[in-house]
Formats: sequence, C-alpha cells, structure tokens
Amino acid sequence: MVHFCLKHSRVLALAGGLLSAFPGAWSFQTSTTAQGADPAPKSATSSKKSSGTKTKSATKKAATKKKPGAQAAARRRRRVMSPRVRRIRQAFVASATLRLMAQQLIQDRTPAAYAGVEAYARAHAKEDAGALAWLAVGYAHVIDHEYAKAIDPLNRAKAQAGDLGDYVGYYLGLCYLQTGRQAEGMATLATFNSAYPDSLLARDAHLAYANGLLSEGRAAEAAEILEKDRLPVRSDIEFAVGKAYAALGQTSKAAEAFSNVYFNMPSSPDADNAYSELIKLHGAPPTTVAQRKARAELLIKARRYADAAAEFGQLAANASPETRAEAELAYADALHRAGRNREAKAEIANLPGATAEQSAHRLYILGEVAWATDDNATFYSTVDQLRQSASTSPWLEAALLSAANLHLVHHEYDQALDCYRELQQRFPNGSKASYAHWKTAWLTLRQARKEEAKKLLEEQISLYPGGNEANAALYWRARLAEEDNQPAMARAFYEKLSERYRNYYYAELARERLQKIPVVADPPGEFPLLDRIPPLEHAEKIELTEAPSDNLHLQKAKLLGNGGLVDFAVSEMQAAAKEDPGSWSLAETAELFTDTGHYDRAIETMKRSVPSYFAVDISMLPREYWEALFPRPYWPDLKKFSEKNGLDPYLVASLIRQESEFNPVAVSRANAVGLMQLLPKTGKVVAREEHVKHYNASELYTPTMNLQLGTRYFRGMVDKFGGSFEHALAAYNAGSDRVEDWMGQGPYRDSPEFVESIPFTETREYVQAIMRNANVYRQLYGNP
Repeated sequence: MVHFCLKHSRVLALAGGLLSAFPGAWSFQTSTTAQGADPAPKSATSSKKSSGTKTKSATKKAATKKKPGAQAAARRRRRVMSPRVRRIRQAFVASATLRLMAQQLIQDRTPAAYAGVEAYARAHAKEDAGALAWLAVGYAHVIDHEYAKAIDPLNRAKAQAGDLGDYVGYYLGLCYLQTGRQAEGMATLATFNSAYPDSLLARDAHLAYANGLLSEGRAAEAAEILEKDRLPVRSDIEFAVGKAYAALGQTSKAAEAFSNVYFNMPSSPDADNAYSELIKLHGAPPTTVAQRKARAELLIKARRYADAAAEFGQLAANASPETRAEAELAYADALHRAGRNREAKAEIANLPGATAEQSAHRLYILGEVAWATDDNATFYSTVDQLRQSASTSPWLEAALLSAANLHLVHHEYDQALDCYRELQQRFPNGSKASYAHWKTAWLTLRQARKEEAKKLLEEQISLYPGGNEANAALYWRARLAEEDNQPAMARAFYEKLSERYRNYYYAELARERLQKIPVVADPPGEFPLLDRIPPLEHAEKIELTEAPSDNLHLQKAKLLGNGGLVDFAVSEMQAAAKEDPGSWSLAETAELFTDTGHYDRAIETMKRSVPSYFAVDISMLPREYWEALFPRPYWPDLKKFSEKNGLDPYLVASLIRQESEFNPVAVSRANAVGLMQLLPKTGKVVAREEHVKHYNASELYTPTMNLQLGTRYFRGMVDKFGGSFEHALAAYNAGSDRVEDWMGQGPYRDSPEFVESIPFTETREYVQAIMRNANVYRQLYGNP
C-alpha cells in the first residue's frame, strides 16, 4: 500500500523495457508504458513443466523444422554424461529436503536456523548433501563477518564437496586470512587455479591471494596477479591494484587505479577508501575537472543528490569564468534534488555570462524550486518568462509539462488542457508530444466536446501511431462510435486494439465490449486510419529449448539452490547459458528463484528479459515464462482469506504482485510491510477487528497474518466505495480522501472513464495493471 507524502504528484507518462540478461532470451519490441507493463494473457492450455524440458508436442515441432536449437538439443542428447555431472545430479536429488532449512538460514541466520542445518549436515556427514549443508553454514557466518566461526563448517565440507570444492576452498582461504591464519590461507588459495580451473570464483580467489601477498610485503607479485584480472573492471580489484602500486612506489599507476574507483565508480563500497588512499599519495597527478564532473554526474544517476551537490559545489567554486554558469546550474540542480531549495535559489539568483540556453535552464530550475515549495504563482511566472525568452528550448517543453500537470491535480482543467495543447503544438516531435496530445484529447472528451474529441482521438492515432497512448485512443474512439450508433466502426477499432495490443488493459475491455456489438459488414479499407498502427516487431513465437542436462555449471546452479546459495546459483546459471545458449536459461533461472522462494526476483528477471510480454498472446511464450511472471505462492492461505472476505483470489494475487511481487519481507519507503504492504498502524487496527490475540507488528512479515489482515483491509475499501474494485484499488494506492476528491469531478460513464481520469499517473496505471493482471491469472489457471 503506497501513500503519497507530497502535497502534489507529478503526472508523468512512464516508459520501460530492459535488455535481456541471459543469452538466448528474446525480447518483443514495442512501445511500453507502466499501464501496459504487466500482461493479461488470453488463454492457457499447456500443462506445468517438469524440470526444464519441452512438452512432447513442442519437441516434435522443433524437430520437424530442424531448427538450430533442435539440432543442438539433439547433440546434447547424444553426449555421454560425465561422472562429475552425474554426481552433482545425485547430490541435487539427495539434498532436496535441505532447501527450505538452508533458505531460512541464509535469510535470517538465527540460532534455530543454524541448529537445523547443522543437524542435517551431521546426519548426512558422509554424503555430498552434508557437504552442501556445511557450506551453507559456513557462508552464513561469512555474511555476518564471523570468519572464525565459518572455518570449522567449511573444513567439514571439504571431504565431500566435489564440484563445490571451489566455493569451499575460496571461503575457507578467505576466512583463514581474515582471522590471521596467514599461512593456511595462502596455502589454500595458492593452488586454487590448478585445483579449480573452471571456477567462477577465480578472480575472487586471485584478489584474496593478492591481498595476502600485500600483507606480506610482496607487492610486485600482487600487482602481477591483479593486472591480469582488471577487465571487466571491478572496484575491489581496482582498489587492490592501487594498493599494490602504492606499496611499490609507483605513484602514477596507484593514482590511476584509485581515481578510477573514486571518480568512475562513486557508488561502489570501495570509493571512499580509494579517496583516502588517493590523498595519501605524494606527487600524484592533480585531479581534473573532467574527473570531478564525471563523478558528480554518476552520483546524480545513483540518486545520491547530497553527495553530488558537494561535488558540484566544489566545481562551481573553482570554475573559470567561461564555465562558471554551467557549473552553477549543475550545482543548483543538485541542491534542488537534494531538497535544499533555498540554497538552490540563492545559487542562481543571478547568472552573469549565461548563454540563452543556460538562462532558460536557470528559469526552469527556479520554477521547479517554486513548485517544490508550493509557490505556484512564481512557478507559473517562470513558465511565462520561458515562453517569452526561450520559445524553442527543451526547458520550456519540460516546464509546460510541469505546468499542465500542476493544473491537472488542482482540477484546473481548462488551463491544463491549454498547456498540454501548447506543449504538443510547440514541440510536435518532442519526447512528450504523444502524451501531451493524448491528454489534450482526453480532457476534451471529459468536457463533453464530443466532435472535437473524435477529431483529436483520430489525430492521436494518425500522428503518433507508435506512441504509448495509441491503444487508449483506439478504445475511446470506439466508445464514441458506439454512442453514435456506428457499430461497424466501433467493432473495427476494438478488433484492431485486441489484435495489436493483445494483453493491454484496454484490449481486454475492448473484447468485453465486442461481445455486445452485433457483427456487421466491414468493407475492406473502410477505416484506413487503422493501417497507421504499426505491427509488433520481432514477435516470433518463443519455443522452449531443452536444458543442457550435461552442463556442469547448470547442475552446480541447481545444487547450490538447494543450499540456499541463490546468488552463486544464478552466476553458475549465467555461465551455463553462455556455453549453451537457448530459451531454457530464462525458464531455469526463473524456476531457481521460485523454487527458493524468491518470486520477486523471478518476476523481475522475466520482465527484464522479455519486456514486452504483455503485447502478445499467451501462446507466443512458453508457459514456464507466464507462470514465473504470474506465480501463485501462499495459495491456500491467499485463497482462503480472499474468499472469506468475498474477494476474487486472482485480484488479490494481482494486487500483491503489484505491491510486493510476493516478497513477504518487503518494506517500502513509507514503512509499509509484507506481501500486501500494510502500514503497522493499519495492521494493528485490522488485527483488532479480526480479534487477533496477542498481535505484534512483526507478524506482518508472516504471509498468513499479512494475508488475513490485508484481505480484510481491502474488503473494507471495497465496501467503502460501493463495491467498486477500481475505486478501492485507487484508494489502496493513493488514499481514500483523494479518491473521494476525484469522484467529485464526475460524472463518469463507467469505471474505465474514472480510472483514466485519475490525475496521478502512478495510481492510474496501478489500478489498470491490477485489473488487467487479475485476468491474466484467470486465463492461466482457470477457476480459483
């Protein structure tokens, strides 16, 4: 449950889509918005997978076409499984009962969790499963920097470690070094390369060994080892390189390494230490303006605004006359982002020597400062000044969007409409043009100016057919056609929307309305405007390739997952995917996360790898992908408490997916907790209503309690708003008072019109996503 803390919220259109993180994973290319960021697949018929293999029909189809992937799979089937792989597979099966205990240990590291895994390890002392348990115990101690306590369990793991010996060896060597047992640590790490030539921990082992050499005064040997591992760059290795060259008296090389960490990796844990070492160097080259500017800009990207302001402040104080205006603008911007608005305003009260564009930037920042401090008169004044002095500047474009949004949240619809229209007309090819045109069309429709709205909606499709708002324009133009008794036009627009934007919020609404429209003759080409909508690019069907069962990294990943060592498992999975690319890797990674209770990570992995999944039919992606995107954890309790409160379990599942992505220990910036993101004070009130005895706020982290209280709370929201789930969801996100305020801006045709009229983009897209995704669950799993 998200509550807004600011007096006003900006209404910005969001766009998304990240590149695939795994080789062999495909991405459908399309424009995306938060409104369409979660799909509503239409149907599901295939059965649940069994450990990364194709269904028989999929295998047959792939073999018939003789695709490269099928040929590779055939080659894999002909391979003879090595004894190493066979041993790991046997250990994986044998250690299945360890998984939940190990997960709990790695997550909580309580005495009870340690005791449980240690008991398992002793009971399986002569088995590989026992070695995995001891590794988990040792690593849990490492997480808490209890290196001395980690040594015994890691030593116990050695005998049966097998192909997990590299993990045991590395952490044992590291713990020896951390506890002053230098000789044992160095001896353990000295042979790491020869013992584990294909280990993913090679660079870590080299780093630990090099640090050991440094402590022994053998800096030349350390530098030689580290130089070979500098790419791809890592802050810890680069820092150690700097230490080695500093010890050798090679100041320029040391300064280069330390500077690389401090200036180019300012968010790394080694950055501050790198700076401390850098200033100790005598005769080091002075830092440059370019280095400081790069660091400051990276800090801005990392949202470390206070640190960025400090860096930009130094740059401004030492700027030359030619660069002073630019430096002071950057400093003021950082101060504003850091919430230091009074200082930001004072910094650019005057800006002598500024260019025209810099003067426009100055006005924009001053306007943002005024908005942030609720000085709306000054804010609008800066927009007017920008109109007069910088009519083509991108800073006016940004300011007009801010002005339109501010008018909108204040229900000043005429002024908002004028600003959106001005923005689109002044900057018709700008990044916000499609959004501004859509808001112009929508506000015109809301003002019951139907004829003008029709024209604007059609313009939206014609001018911005690939924009994020085209699907909404198709829907509402069809609605107006229905109202004008033009069933042929309405049907054509709805069908185009359903076909092209298969799982969008409006596509599902279009299919619902199509059921009520009679089928009428639609002469080909009668609505050429629809041909402007571009087809989905690269929307080939993804077939699930067979996982390489003989791949050592893949089998290590599965075994490490049983030990709760999920991050190690993911690294092994990625290594396997590089050796044997294919769509199997994404499914297997998602399964690894779901099997270890990390549903949120499974969902995020799928979203990054197939960012436009919502635009295609369910048949276009393997069912394994959909089930990772829309999981059903805690289902017995979720279903029980949903039905107890008269709620659709799939709607509740969709709400949880949007709130916490099924992470039971999620905590928001507003301190909302658990699956359904309840505030502690809300949990206390609802627990009293539910007659929960001896309730404690910490119980909100328990899925059962969070579901019991969360469903009861949401039911109360639904009742408060007359049974409307859309209104209840809006209140769950933005608060009941705001929803009542928005309801007062009606009347509305129906719930979709109310939802589209919500001025907060986050809330509007939140409601649309949850309503849509509930349908995904129904299509995937049938009746609850």
